Amino acid sequence: MAEDEDTDLLVIVVDVNPIWWGQQILKESQFTLSKCMDAVMVMGNSHLVMRRSNRLAIIASHSQESRFLYPGKHWKLGSFAESGDVNSAESTSSGSKDGKYELLAIGNDIITEEIKDLMAKTEVRAQLTETLLAGSLAKALCCILAPGITSKALRFLVFITTWPTLQTGRELKSRILVIKAAEDSAAQYMNFMNVIFAAQKQNILIDACVLDSESGLLQQASDITGGLYLKIPQIQSLSQYLLWVFLPDPEQRSKLVLPPPVHVDYRAACFCHRNLIEIGYVCSVCLSIFCNFSPICTTCETAFRIALPPILKTKKKKSKLPTLNYLTS
Repeated sequence: MAEDEDTDLLVIVVDVNPIWWGQQILKESQFTLSKCMDAVMVMGNSHLVMRRSNRLAIIASHSQESRFLYPGKHWKLGSFAESGDVNSAESTSSGSKDGKYELLAIGNDIITEEIKDLMAKTEVRAQLTETLLAGSLAKALCCILAPGITSKALRFLVFITTWPTLQTGRELKSRILVIKAAEDSAAQYMNFMNVIFAAQKQNILIDACVLDSESGLLQQASDITGGLYLKIPQIQSLSQYLLWVFLPDPEQRSKLVLPPPVHVDYRAACFCHRNLIEIGYVCSVCLSIFCNFSPICTTCETAFRIALPPILKTKKKKSKLPTLNYLTS
């Protein structure tokens, strides 16, 4: 590997909300979660083969948890993780039989096993229907800023997947791609904005690929961090849009003809009813937003002094006598 090559880390956050994907099955849609993951793996493999120094991480954003799909801890090659026998691990992968590059085949097998394990452990709960996107983005930032791994199994995975380590002397260029399926959650607005501003401060781009309804939160994230936002016109062509729009790095995008930027909805969600508002009240201490005035902030419990209008004393009106004009002859 050339010493002057920069490390490009791509973290893909995939929305695997079981309710939204279950609705696609009820609608008899041809686009299923398995096809979405196939498109994600195609993009991940393409990112890894474009440059030897490229790195990849994939996070599943579920309604109950956020989990690393790649690198992952539940994988069928775990028996070789303790011994560190790379040749034995590669010989047991599916890629050794069909001619596929072994390391990419191992990564695809890991992603497949992880997503199966995650969906098999899904519990049906009426109160858990929203995707934990803010938590997944926070985990992506932790993956970028602190990529150290401690467990033996993941240390072996570091070796076979060329995971970024803290000992690399090259510059780390990082970006996050969010593949959004379900609708936005206004309850996660505060945590979501904290993640966006943290990514902006660290010069981390956030790209957004929306499959269904428009996402105001991701529009703000892409606009603030300098990323791309695109709502897929044809969901069956997800892999083509991923390779055309989101695979090139920011330096290459300036030479391509990409979709024009969209109008960004910068409305904020109030902390009391979680509704998007244009005009509201902001706490001067914790910057909480409310749609109606409240003398006490429900977030930080700060009591505000209400400045009442000054009371004007009524002046006694002098009685005015009518002026009489006398006509003289």
